[in-house]
Amino acid sequence: MENIVILGSTGSIGCNALQVIKLHQDKYKVFALTANRNVERLTEQCSEFEPQFAFALNQEANQQLKKNLIALNLKTIVLDDDKSLDWLSSHEETDTVISAIVGAAGLKPTMAAANSGKKILLANKETLVMAGELFVKAVKHSNATLIPIDSEHNAILQVLPQSKRLNYKSNGIRKILLTASGGPFRTATKEELKHVTPKEALRHPNWIMGKKITIDSATMMNKGLEVIEACWLFDIPASDIEVVIHPQSIIHSLVEYVDGSTLAQLGNPDMRTPIAYALSHPERIESGVLGLDLIKTKRLDFEAPDLDKFPCIGLAYKALQIGKNTPTILNAANEVAVDAFLNESITFNQIAELIEFCMDTIESQPLDSIETVLEVDSKTRHLALSWIDRHTLTT
Repeated sequence: MENIVILGSTGSIGCNALQVIKLHQDKYKVFALTANRNVERLTEQCSEFEPQFAFALNQEANQQLKKNLIALNLKTIVLDDDKSLDWLSSHEETDTVISAIVGAAGLKPTMAAANSGKKILLANKETLVMAGELFVKAVKHSNATLIPIDSEHNAILQVLPQSKRLNYKSNGIRKILLTASGGPFRTATKEELKHVTPKEALRHPNWIMGKKITIDSATMMNKGLEVIEACWLFDIPASDIEVVIHPQSIIHSLVEYVDGSTLAQLGNPDMRTPIAYALSHPERIESGVLGLDLIKTKRLDFEAPDLDKFPCIGLAYKALQIGKNTPTILNAANEVAVDAFLNESITFNQIAELIEFCMDTIESQPLDSIETVLEVDSKTRHLALSWIDRHTLTT
């Protein structure tokens, strides 16, 4: 039995992971579940899977979780230390950590898992964006296993040479093509984007995801972050990563080889597929996802992204080019900007403006520790909030 810790069990990735695990309870045991504040769903998950430990990051939610589990007479231990996430991620009985916490909050516990040599199923893209070099070094030093859950990176993993996974050099690869749906505003004009509302931006045409990642998909920052991730995951230069708009979300990514072959991974847009592959890698297990009906699919379309309309992609490439702490700045500014947009404090187009302002204002410096990463993250957030104060929409 493989003991699994899910960081962010009440979110989209966490819920999908539990659905897959439910199909294979002879192979996987839920050791711990953690969330932020969704105590009702976390209580239901604890009741069904009976983990040894549970923890809610929000203190009020955590206290309510304790009361709920006592009332249900469950034996699950509710932790209450502010370092509980790190402790669970590095626990000696933990075999696998599914890192599905959204945003910078997932960095420290995911690093703890890496330093402890765990099998890490990574959905928290911010870990690689904020601290890619430090994280990859930790994985290699402890001989941890790193497997991406993001559908695009998981697709790349599936079509890389079987004997040389997670490695770009000497594999005969010419380039990687990251596919993107284009989000809800693929066909919108630049003028129309000025008046986009949060409600409109949250209507993704193909995927069901959390609010933050859905807005990132709408601005296409999500694809920019994935370019940065791919560089670290596959040891590939940014110049050899191409973003391709594919509105059907059937091809999840492609790898082009020097012999002219291009290999693609196809499937219905359902996160249970990459989660199942990550859990069982390099084998395959049932995910609960129906096979792809090619006849019903009928057509697959492709187009180049409009970098003028979606400048966040270009900002990600710029952050990679500058390097050092710039991707950390990009990520922190984006998190603050997305939150401000959802709260209707800034416009959709101002998300990119705010990110670029922070990238241009904060000095580029090397990152030598997680503490330095967190300092840059905090400094950027303060700068971003002051920018928002000066640009807040008035009703």
